[in-house]
Amino acid sequence: MSKSRSKVEEAQIDLTPMLDCVFIMLIFFIVTTSFAKESGVEVNRPETFSPIPASKANLFVGLTEDGEIYMEKRLIPVEAVRSEIERLRAENPEGDVVIQADKNAKNGVLMQVIDAIKAAGVDHVSVAATAAQGG
Repeated sequence: MSKSRSKVEEAQIDLTPMLDCVFIMLIFFIVTTSFAKESGVEVNRPETFSPIPASKANLFVGLTEDGEIYMEKRLIPVEAVRSEIERLRAENPEGDVVIQADKNAKNGVLMQVIDAIKAAGVDHVSVAATAAQGG
């Protein structure tokens, strides 16, 4: 009987190294993933015939027709845009900012938002648009 028991014990596989590798890969993917910070508001974007794709944009600011500003699905005043951008840039310093402005939004509010974003140290600010048909 001792011979059959020893063969059964030899057939067992230790799964600990495999689990260690799986957890290390999971941690790697979590750490290297960048999450986009959506504005949280739907707007009617203006149309353009020459859209330029935003490569590494992950911070979105929504500007409604009524001049309301949304970041991370929260309504914020224009005075708080700079501090919010600085806070989000601390999490991801490489990300660019895209303003999703409604086509009927007031230009004055849009310029205030752009100025606040530039004051927060962001070099690349884009305004989202929809590709126009034809042209």
